[in-house]
Amino acid sequence: MGARRHPEEFKKQVVKEALETGNSSLVGRKYNISPSIVARWVRAVKPDPMKKMTRKALHASANLIEDPKEAKKAIEQNVQLKKLIGEKELEIEILRDLLKKTEIPLPPR
Repeated sequence: MGARRHPEEFKKQVVKEALETGNSSLVGRKYNISPSIVARWVRAVKPDPMKKMTRKALHASANLIEDPKEAKKAIEQNVQLKKLIGEKELEIEILRDLLKKTEIPLPPR
């Protein structure tokens, strides 16, 4: 059994109903289509806000740093900061494990 092909007009109608109701499962059942297919069609139509924000941030940062030396310095600093954060998180986790062993109540995260 092969994959069914649906006309674009039909897809548009299904997506429109899914967006109006906010429920891909309900619309999928109504048209005897898998809810994941309906959700995929909806995602294809809706713009991804994270992609848009990432593009804006990259564009803004590219405009801020024009000198390649400064850009390289900023990247190196970013790498150092990420490493430092990782070390601090590891240190905190070790200290939390030690506190658990001493049966002292931990503060909430």
